[in-house]
Amino acid sequence: MIFSSAIFLFGFLPLLFLIYFISPKGLKNAVLLVFSLVFYYFGGTRYILLVIGMVLADYLFALLIDRGRFRKVWLTAAVVSNIGVLFYYKYFGFFAENFNRLFHADITLRDVVLPVGISFFTFQALSYVIDVYRREVAVQKNPFYLLLYVSFFPQLVAGPIVRYQTVEHEIAVRTSSLDDVAYGAERFVLGLGKKMLIANQMGLLADIVYGLDEPSTPVAVLGALAYMFQIYYDFSGYSDMAIGLGRVFGFHFSENFDYPYTAAGVTEFWRRWHISLSGWFRDYVYIPLGGNRKGVARQIFNLLVVWVLTGFWHGASWNFVLWGLYYFVFLALEKFLLQNRLARLPRAVRCVLTLLVVLVGWVLFRADDLPAAAAMLKALFGLRFSTLGWREAALYLQTYFPYFIMAAVFSAPVYPKAIKRIGRIKNQRLRLLSEAAHYGFLLAVFAVSVVFLAHSSYDPFIYFRF
Repeated sequence: MIFSSAIFLFGFLPLLFLIYFISPKGLKNAVLLVFSLVFYYFGGTRYILLVIGMVLADYLFALLIDRGRFRKVWLTAAVVSNIGVLFYYKYFGFFAENFNRLFHADITLRDVVLPVGISFFTFQALSYVIDVYRREVAVQKNPFYLLLYVSFFPQLVAGPIVRYQTVEHEIAVRTSSLDDVAYGAERFVLGLGKKMLIANQMGLLADIVYGLDEPSTPVAVLGALAYMFQIYYDFSGYSDMAIGLGRVFGFHFSENFDYPYTAAGVTEFWRRWHISLSGWFRDYVYIPLGGNRKGVARQIFNLLVVWVLTGFWHGASWNFVLWGLYYFVFLALEKFLLQNRLARLPRAVRCVLTLLVVLVGWVLFRADDLPAAAAMLKALFGLRFSTLGWREAALYLQTYFPYFIMAAVFSAPVYPKAIKRIGRIKNQRLRLLSEAAHYGFLLAVFAVSVVFLAHSSYDPFIYFRF
């Protein structure tokens, strides 16, 4: 079950709203917990007992840590337990396969189905235990509250990675006003529109181009741009829907994207892209390793560790490792060698250079393996121009041009600026007309998204595989 499916929009969600809002306060968490577990159970992998078991283990580890004896031992056990489960399901096959190739061994590779969202809920649960160890949050003595924190369906399978301290008090006591419901509904509709009207359309083109053996350079450029927009609108759209649904129920999740394609540097890009993951690695890996407090050499090493792990977090494949190393190199160059020179360039130039770096990075990310990545990069930079290639690119552009325009326009903060301008209008009649146009726009986005949903079977969520 995914957010952009008919069964979710017209079955699961209305039933949940009905039961939740008529339930007394004492039962609202129980309603959310039951529906969250049902949501995950029907997510495709049936690993609900694994999620419950991991949460109960972390619940016990946190209680033992809170008692004050052998705190490091219990913390280590919690880290080993969580990472061990993640390793088995996501990475064992990768390491076993490479070990077999390197040492001509014969380790049996089991066909393990990856639990949906395991990278997200593992990191979320682990952050809770670490924060209890650091005494940054109080230990949760109600196991059902902790289970709700980890399994709450909006953010369970594709984030954002929610810190326990963000929702610690809202789990126990929260309110959901009409303003919260209205804001949450707006965010959900915008996220649905991003997903159905832009990400899926860009994904169709990206799949075509990445499936070609030897695309021409113009076609490869279109395919690379299409995937760059697909992954942004796919993931940020899901985050918008998750944040919106959370707000409807009274939870205030932190933002996960801040218009990253307007960044004027690779460092700035990663402050704006998948903010919850970047913050997680900063707070639980980079800073504990010493951050930038132990000299340049150690800082570079710490960055290297973080970006190798970031690559691995996204997938058990060498192209993800290379993707992480790729960003490590550019971040290190930007920070230690090019910072002053880049600062002298106009912001527009720095934005273009950043987008070029990001575009190439997404090629490494999208490719199925290293040879496929090399083939696509060769097509991009091999300058293979031909009359047939230009005609093919023109045909693709003729079909997908409106989606490219929408993707480019809304990758900048056009919408929030327009809403702010409406709020500043002093003429009452003009303001009412503007607000009516705003709500009309949202209704149109929802209606057209439903039409696209009904007429297409293509509806992948990229980050579900992580």
